[in-house]
Amino acid sequence: MIDHVIRAVNLRKSYRAGSMTTEVLRGIDLCVPRGECLFLTGPSGSGKTTLLSILGCVMTADEGALYMLGNDVSRLSAAERARFRLDKIGFVFQRFHLFAALTALENVLIPLDLLGIPRSRSRPRALELLSMVGLSDRATYKATQLSMGQKQRVALARALAGDPEVVLADEPTASLDAEAGHTAMMLLKQSCAELRKTVIVVTHDSRIFSMADRILTLADGQITVGRLAVRARFADLPRQPAMIDHGAA
Repeated sequence: MIDHVIRAVNLRKSYRAGSMTTEVLRGIDLCVPRGECLFLTGPSGSGKTTLLSILGCVMTADEGALYMLGNDVSRLSAAERARFRLDKIGFVFQRFHLFAALTALENVLIPLDLLGIPRSRSRPRALELLSMVGLSDRATYKATQLSMGQKQRVALARALAGDPEVVLADEPTASLDAEAGHTAMMLLKQSCAELRKTVIVVTHDSRIFSMADRILTLADGQITVGRLAVRARFADLPRQPAMIDHGAA
């Protein structure tokens, strides 16, 4: 029996500006099994980021239901969603969202501090994660002293700090050159595969499509095309192309 970490049923979302209403999501059905690395692609305005925000419990849908890790999160209060987000979800952003005045180590410690983990435990955990992403020698560097690729690796370490079950990444390679983007995505894929995390990535970057287990394309607020990539060992990922499969979900 497949262990679905996420199940979305008929998600709909509209935005209002004055007398105008724009329907951004138009009935999204989606199941994501544990350990999958799912990519969401599609043109600007197709609803990708809105869908990611709902899956991340940042926004709520106007209609439909969202089940995550056995919880009907669509019924949670704002405070309950915030706690669920802190406990269960890690985020990697296009612009990194690091605190410039803090060191790499201090940035990774933030979610651990929010979780109330004492420094006697959180500091070794943060240092371990920085080592995992190849930045043990940059722990005391301020964010402003890091390259773009290094900042994204710190952001990845921070996303994993609280040991979330789901990692959501919004255009994680968009601010990076080809080499740094490939390295960052390989680290995200490798780290989450080793830790058995479920990953959802919103991306336009076709250079990293081969790292997905499955690719869904959104257009006009609906899932239109799905691609299925044969699951591979991490060492095989750069050589593993995604294959077209017209069953969207």
